[in-house]
Amino acid sequence: MKQTIQTTWKGDMQFDSVVNGHHILIDADPEAGGNDQGPRPKALMHTALAGCTGMDVVSILKKMKVELDGLQIDVTSDSTEEHPRHYTHMHITYRFIGKGLPLEKLQKAVDLSQERYCGVSFMFRKAMEVTHEIVVSEK
Repeated sequence: MKQTIQTTWKGDMQFDSVVNGHHILIDADPEAGGNDQGPRPKALMHTALAGCTGMDVVSILKKMKVELDGLQIDVTSDSTEEHPRHYTHMHITYRFIGKGLPLEKLQKAVDLSQERYCGVSFMFRKAMEVTHEIVVSEK
């Protein structure tokens, strides 16, 4: 399966990337010649990881008949200081919200996503350490 993403320079440091028919404006900080009109390209890696694993986890929990009131996924990273600056570690925090959530099912859904289904996590683990934790709250 092949995928092509078209990205067009819009001036200064802005680029318009068309992904599955949706436009994402990418830009740089003013210090780097940009206008801060969109996210930085490398930061979008966090979004890709959170979205990929989040969709897996929600889908798996739905099949397990676990109803959530909410789910927030935070991705934090460590980066090198020298060029080319790159991530050396990413950590995912899954924040599940709901009453009486079964921790063993939450853990199973997260493990299945990380070990079997999430292609973004799979690719990132080839380049860096990817860790995760689960936090559960009632609200």
